Amino acid sequence: MDITSLLRKNLESIQEKIRASAERAGRSPHEIRLIAVTKYVDVPVVRQLVELGQRALGESRPQQLWQRHALLGESPIEWHLVGPLQRNKVRKTLPCATWIHSVDSLALLADINRIAGELGLRPNLLLEVNVSRHPSKHGFPPQMMEEVISQLENFPDVAICGLMAMAGVEGDLEGARRDFRALRQLRDQLAPLAPPRVSLRELSMGMSGDFEIAIEEGATMVRIGSALFEGILKEHS
Repeated sequence: MDITSLLRKNLESIQEKIRASAERAGRSPHEIRLIAVTKYVDVPVVRQLVELGQRALGESRPQQLWQRHALLGESPIEWHLVGPLQRNKVRKTLPCATWIHSVDSLALLADINRIAGELGLRPNLLLEVNVSRHPSKHGFPPQMMEEVISQLENFPDVAICGLMAMAGVEGDLEGARRDFRALRQLRDQLAPLAPPRVSLRELSMGMSGDFEIAIEEGATMVRIGSALFEGILKEHS
């Protein structure tokens, strides 16, 4: 099977799993957006994925996002930065990324807001929360989030759209379910406290191994890489 056929097969399989997971939870599949994390594959494969209709693409590293944004500038792509962003990389990242999922400190948020204002941009941001409290994970501690929400009116040049989290331990599906449920519950507690122009509608949670559980627990964005490129990675590594 050629790469395009493999991509189409994998994409359709994931879309079907998204649909089934949403229906199990009594949700519409249209509420869930697939973010294809393309760090695993080369640009020609990414281009084929876009040609198949997948336009929301994610990268974990700012440098790779910059490169791919430049190389694929002719394609109608909505780029998402899903990995950590250092403050010294904000200025170069903002013109490339429509969404940043990994805002994990007020200092980073302040820099993004300031530079977005200088550049005349209004990026969509998600606040990353370390719901698992695992020391290796990035994000605001959950107990800080009420204080964080109370300060969001100070950042008028960004659109704060929701929360993001990663499950604590890869492969622990019950633990992942607890973490995803905790993020949804936290969002529901925080939403009434948010300033009028701040929306916490989006929940970015779930990756290749646990996205179905994430959807059952309320995810509106799932970040999927390796499952989308199954077979392609083995044959072209």
